[in-house]
Amino acid sequence: MTKTADILKRIEQLSLSQKILVIEETLKAIRKEEAQNQMAIAAEELYNDYSTDTELKAFTSLDLESFYEAK
Repeated sequence: MTKTADILKRIEQLSLSQKILVIEETLKAIRKEEAQNQMAIAAEELYNDYSTDTELKAFTSLDLESFYEAK
């Protein structure tokens, strides 16, 4: 808790524009972290779907076949 109190005291000493910058950068970091968390949750849910749903795995049998692009 001391670190938080120290940070808040230091923020109080900043100018208004510096405080706004701190807020903006903090919000960016929070949004980025939340987006990463949501992507991890979605990936886990999709993994569960792919590992249990045979219809979704139907095309994996083609994974080892050579692929040639038609031009």
